[in-house]
Amino acid sequence: MSDAHFFKGTSTDQDTRFADKKKKLMKTMKFADNLDKKVDMTKVNLDTLKPWITNKITQLLTIEDDVVTEFVFNQLEERKQPNGKDMQINLTGFLNAKNARLFMEELWQLLLSAMETSGGIPAPFLESKKEEIRKRQVTYMCVQVNA
Repeated sequence: MSDAHFFKGTSTDQDTRFADKKKKLMKTMKFADNLDKKVDMTKVNLDTLKPWITNKITQLLTIEDDVVTEFVFNQLEERKQPNGKDMQINLTGFLNAKNARLFMEELWQLLLSAMETSGGIPAPFLESKKEEIRKRQVTYMCVQVNA
């Protein structure tokens, strides 16, 4: 009974069955280069990105999946500085590894772009909206001239 305070065996730190799986995945998975850059979500207008996220996930899965879409929204809304690599690891279960990497690369590029604009809207979205307005004005002018 004198050995009651001495424990034999291994601790969870020493046992490989309890190793940090996330750390192992970080070493083995391929990540886009831009995921190393930090994103400040306080400077991003997430509402402008939600339709793009929904469309992209639907395109990758070939079906509309509200669970995956809401999962992405929650990960972006919960933190001021989300970790892109963690998000990719979490999404790999829903999307395959290649699609998760492509999705995160595009999403992260849009987030970085949105962070740099004054309204928190990604520059490609602003450019496409400007182009749409220009086309609408040209069409309106053509209708005016022909009338």
